[in-house]
Amino acid sequence: MAASYVIIGEALVDVLPTGEVPGGSPANVAVTLGRLGRSPVLVTCLGDDARGEMVHRWLAASNVTVDSTKPITDRTSTAKVMLDEAGSASYKFDLSWTPDPGRTATAAASADLLHIGSIATVLEPGATMIEATLIAARERALVSFDPNARPAITPDLTDTRARVERLVALAHLVKVSDEDLAWYYPDMDPLAAARHWVTLGPELVVVTFGGDGAVALRATPKVALVEATSKTPDGGIPTGSITELRVPGVEVEVADSVGAGDTFMGALLDTLGTLGIYGADARKKLAALSDADVLAALTRSARAAAITVSRPGADPPTTAELDDQN
Repeated sequence: MAASYVIIGEALVDVLPTGEVPGGSPANVAVTLGRLGRSPVLVTCLGDDARGEMVHRWLAASNVTVDSTKPITDRTSTAKVMLDEAGSASYKFDLSWTPDPGRTATAAASADLLHIGSIATVLEPGATMIEATLIAARERALVSFDPNARPAITPDLTDTRARVERLVALAHLVKVSDEDLAWYYPDMDPLAAARHWVTLGPELVVVTFGGDGAVALRATPKVALVEATSKTPDGGIPTGSITELRVPGVEVEVADSVGAGDTFMGALLDTLGTLGIYGADARKKLAALSDADVLAALTRSARAAAITVSRPGADPPTTAELDDQN
């Protein structure tokens, strides 16, 4: 029986200089999984408007099942995308996040793998509900989290960082960019911040550095995650017992960076699924995963992200396209 993938978070329309295209970080992760052969469910909010219909068609075309409620604004959210000379994206948002608690809980209860991320994890009223959903799901599913910092939505750094750290502590797998960490911890090196996150409890923290590759951080020895005797008095992992595994970036001509991190996340979840890391024993399996398997998963994810940045907008690869990169 195939594993059940459930993603909770925003789907929206990216307003690019060249036109409007569907997007939203969790939606992009769902599309990546769908194009890589999974059949994910996306729990989201979409309006009954032309933009909402466009997003529905886009998701369906990539084998994503949509479980959506109507936002309180009664319109599909948008993100105006601004690109700098290097193709790096920044955003201006018009959105709301008002998912139905009952439908969200029902979908999450069916998950072997539950992914959350981005604006949906910090924007009320849905953010508090998502935190409760993770608490309920973490003992029966692999829980992954991509915080995707959005200062325009959450200008209060202190409160936002506190919420994000609670979610990091609940997750088994966390993926974050160096730019996101620089916002959450402006006075810390990104890898130092990631080491701090490892001490909060996740089995694997992955930091992406754009074209410079990615680093995975995990406790060493991995049994320290389950043996209280290997932990510090406050329950954390000693910072001196963290392994860092690095993969280089993939050289590619950049169209833009829209959806690159989400593609990396989706490809990583797909690879872990192939390794059988989902369900009630996912935490134990992830902790026991060999360093070689972690490096192979990062390498595949980096290749997938490189394909996305090579073409405009959030356009993740199919399995055939990714396999062609081998």
